[in-house]
Amino acid sequence: MRRRFVAGAVAVLAASAGVGALAPSAGAASTVGIRVDAGTSLGTVPSSGAGLNTGVGDEHMGDAKVSSLMKAAGVRQLRFPGGSGADGYHWKTHTMSDGGWVVPNTDFDHFMATAKRVGAQPILTANYGSGTPQEAADWVKYANVDKSYGVKYWEIGNEVYGNGHYGDGKGWETDTHADKSPKEYGKNLVAYAKAMKAVDPKVKIGAVLTTPGFWPDAVRAPGDSADWNNTVLSIAGRSIDFVIVHWYPGGTTTADVLKTPSRIAGVRSSLRSLIAKYSGSRAASVEIAVTETDAAFSPALTSQAAALFAPDTYMTWFEQGATHVDWWNLHNGSGDAPTTVNGQTDYQDGGVLSAGTCAGGKCEPPRETPFPTYWGIRSLTALAQPGDTMVKSSSGNPSVTVHAVRSSKGGLNVMLINKSPKNAARVSLSYAGFTPAAGAVTTVSYAKGGTALTTAKRGTAVGQTLPPYSITTLQLKRASGTAGDDKPTPAATPTVPTPVVSASGMTGTRAQGGIGAPIGQATPSSPSGDLASTGASNAVVTYSALGGLLVIAAGGVLVLRGRRRRGLHGK
Repeated sequence: MRRRFVAGAVAVLAASAGVGALAPSAGAASTVGIRVDAGTSLGTVPSSGAGLNTGVGDEHMGDAKVSSLMKAAGVRQLRFPGGSGADGYHWKTHTMSDGGWVVPNTDFDHFMATAKRVGAQPILTANYGSGTPQEAADWVKYANVDKSYGVKYWEIGNEVYGNGHYGDGKGWETDTHADKSPKEYGKNLVAYAKAMKAVDPKVKIGAVLTTPGFWPDAVRAPGDSADWNNTVLSIAGRSIDFVIVHWYPGGTTTADVLKTPSRIAGVRSSLRSLIAKYSGSRAASVEIAVTETDAAFSPALTSQAAALFAPDTYMTWFEQGATHVDWWNLHNGSGDAPTTVNGQTDYQDGGVLSAGTCAGGKCEPPRETPFPTYWGIRSLTALAQPGDTMVKSSSGNPSVTVHAVRSSKGGLNVMLINKSPKNAARVSLSYAGFTPAAGAVTTVSYAKGGTALTTAKRGTAVGQTLPPYSITTLQLKRASGTAGDDKPTPAATPTVPTPVVSASGMTGTRAQGGIGAPIGQATPSSPSGDLASTGASNAVVTYSALGGLLVIAAGGVLVLRGRRRRGLHGK
């Protein structure tokens, strides 16, 4: 429902977009060693699979072509009603409490019809900012009792910590409560959970947390005895079923954002430590949901670097135990002129499908044209299906990332991501717990400038050459006579949390301080636009009207964060 766009220092950021791209090492022509341990399980691919955000301002959300594209991309979850707008949205009347923008045919029933066509489960964000526990309970009744939709996952609010409690009181998230502290959110979270579960005990209730290592994590406002996460979970930790974080790691260069999945393990560890501390005997069943992510705050939003970031991020979070990962956004549009990133036009649009908007005298491709990010997400369909087993893998060079999955059909799929924008990568693969068949293998790839996934017979299970800036998935069959290969066993669970340190110059969940101000000090402005580490495997929206903005300064980059102007919706 809201998006962010880069201003002020955007020209500097765009100019440097390709400067920090993953440069070839001195031995660019050397072979990268890839190791796949198909006998060590990292868990199963969650049933929700890859998710997308949708919004009540997206009049094309339910179009037949859009549903078909989402289904083909393997989208298994749709989030509604859309980001910050959720804290102003009243589902019964299909209106916004702050006069925000909604369009016809995007109400809850129309959304559910879209989800059914796509084959995706819904995850709904109950209105915390201007709603009540009773309104949320009524929604549960309508959805699961009256209509038998069986909606399981319910977030309580969006980025509630952005309500102005931290900084100068001018946050971006609607919150009409007199008390905007984490203590009040924790108390109300318990009330929401009680009211909603009284209607349907099977629903799962999610608590909004700050992302460890990103503002305002660990910040204490005046009068607080603890930070947001510790306060909320100390009150509601035994009343919730999942925790929610948003993952916008950003980066000054494309190389920066492509390195960020390596930080996910630390974030996951910190979250698990918090859950264990406050959820008692229920801790193991409390899930982690990443309900917003994309490459925002980096130079790339629609170009190839963002496409590479997408499957790497999804798979790394899944390997670290997340049960939901939702990309921002289905459609978004942009208020910024396109830039050139590593020789490719980047339309600065957070959507996976073009909204057909124009900015700076230049227009996006025709509406519903898939951006590279769409193909990056769709690449996951060649790697894994829900229920497949993720297995351990590693790469000898960070310029090539690997994820591997044991297929339920007995094969092994291996995704290889070459992060160098200019150089092909030769890789040599070795395996434990699986013996691949000899001969050429089926590969499914997506390369820079592509408009589809390409399937071919290429290379072998032990040797491949990866095009620059590409995603290549090897789809391997087992060698005959090796049916006795070991089945995957669970990997050891880390017991000591890994400290999470925010990288210098990176913003967090679209919130920091103003230029020249300490982190956490917000500065108001005018409305602006809305909208993984190494694993293991085998085989080759735009939406609300007005709202307060938060100015974000990190590493000299000014970011304005707010809700999307109607004029940018491309109507």
